[in-house]
Amino acid sequence: MTETFDIAIVGAGITGCAIARQLARYDLSICVVEATNDIALGASKANGGLVHAGYDPAPGTVKAQVNARGCELYGTWAQELGFLFRRTGSMVLGFNDEDRAHLEQLRCNGLANGVPELSVVGPDRIHELEPRASADATCALWCPSTGFVDPFEVAIAALENAVANGVTFIRSAPVEAIEVAGGEVTDGAVRFTLATPAGNVRCRYLINAAGNGAANISHMAGAEEFQMVWRQGNIVVLDREPRTLMPLYPVPTPISKGVIVTGTVHGNTVITATAAVREAGDTQTYASDVNALLTGARKLVPDLDTRRVVRAFAGGRPVIQGTNDFFIGQSAVVPGLFQAAGIQSPGVASAPAIAERMERVMREAGVELHERADWNPIRRAPDDFDRAPLARKEELIESDPAWGQIVCRCETVPEAEIVAAIRRRPGAVSVEGVKRRCRAGMGRCQSGFCQSRVVAILARELGCDPSDVLLEDAGSWLVKGPLKGVR
Repeated sequence: MTETFDIAIVGAGITGCAIARQLARYDLSICVVEATNDIALGASKANGGLVHAGYDPAPGTVKAQVNARGCELYGTWAQELGFLFRRTGSMVLGFNDEDRAHLEQLRCNGLANGVPELSVVGPDRIHELEPRASADATCALWCPSTGFVDPFEVAIAALENAVANGVTFIRSAPVEAIEVAGGEVTDGAVRFTLATPAGNVRCRYLINAAGNGAANISHMAGAEEFQMVWRQGNIVVLDREPRTLMPLYPVPTPISKGVIVTGTVHGNTVITATAAVREAGDTQTYASDVNALLTGARKLVPDLDTRRVVRAFAGGRPVIQGTNDFFIGQSAVVPGLFQAAGIQSPGVASAPAIAERMERVMREAGVELHERADWNPIRRAPDDFDRAPLARKEELIESDPAWGQIVCRCETVPEAEIVAAIRRRPGAVSVEGVKRRCRAGMGRCQSGFCQSRVVAILARELGCDPSDVLLEDAGSWLVKGPLKGVR
């Protein structure tokens, strides 16, 4: 099967989904082509979800140009798309005069990058802002605009809104080859043909937002040659706290923001992230890395109970070898190919502004963008039973008794909420897909009690045998055949 579109976006991470949502307002046929079977299965799910304010990137870099703007846009995006976002502010803690000099440099960077209301504060203000911050901290860079999100929730919300506005999502379609039309291509003609196991995708314009696979897409299209470095990071998640911590940073290094302690939109504490160059695809957690995280976290928050760890995981940042910057723009080699590559940290924070910048780049390249009369920027968030007021809980149960059947006890997720996560467009097709949409399995038992019930619901809703239900991507089966002769 071959399908033809005006624009094909390769990659359904937070960058690709944000770009799809940005461009869905225009009268164009658009598809998002994703190698895996769901949204945000790469770098977008393996980070701490911090919406960095933009004081860290060197002024003049592409990162600097999109980070502060992306942070600014999050308030509007969260309101329109219905995802959780908390703008708590943050502090970079300093412990001596040398640290204070670094903080002043960060403040100057931030002012140059357009970050508002930055100030260097002393011990009294530090503990007024975050009482649990280390008493040894002598100074801090206070930044009111920092916040945090669930990055996969942002990506899912953006793509759901894009699909509601006509964008096509093609899953399980890794790009195996790209054919580029030779000679002069007339306006409106197909330039690219993407070969995938799900069929060929033809398009006039191609956007490369493939994360850690961006170099391969660029190479297949005959465009810029670059190499990706797998800068791996381990992350630790702690159980929910009575009060959500403000993001606390150490003084950064040239390659990393260091070990950061932050709250999350659901009340957990996250310690993020180490930075080590490892073999591509390595998502193993390492004892040395986890110990470094716990040690670094205790320096920032001495009373942090690190025995409350519920999960440790790892992922790779999509870093372009030889540069620490983003690559956003039209290819200088292949007209009609647009690159959004090297989107490492602060990629989550920058995503709305990267999408905005990609729109501008395409306009400047001559792509005609005419707004649709029926464009709807609003995505109604699904009901979150755990967070709903009592009156809404009663209303939901009255409408469907399955809202009263709790499947995940740790996160109070009922059967009806799981069903809704599967039936949404695009919906969950795996256990982890359900988990990312409604948190079934994210609690302290980490699916110990609810996984078998989630598998049964998926099998029923997808019309398949439980042995065909996947944990996550292709090949990750959980069940093998009947148990004790019972089907």
